[in-house]
Amino acid sequence: MAKVSKNSRVGQRAANAGSGRDFVKVVKSVKDPATGKYTYKELMIHKDKVKEYFAQK
Repeated sequence: MAKVSKNSRVGQRAANAGSGRDFVKVVKSVKDPATGKYTYKELMIHKDKVKEYFAQK
């Protein structure tokens, strides 16, 4: 097996820039106003929009 240089790996990361690794799973607890119980909402969103997601009510 041949050794792979670091420079070639950097090029591979740039090629995979739009891949699924840019998405994260977020879990938000939501309280039901009628019963007072909590439910959990799971969602896959882009990592740049995480703060915006948790900022909204």
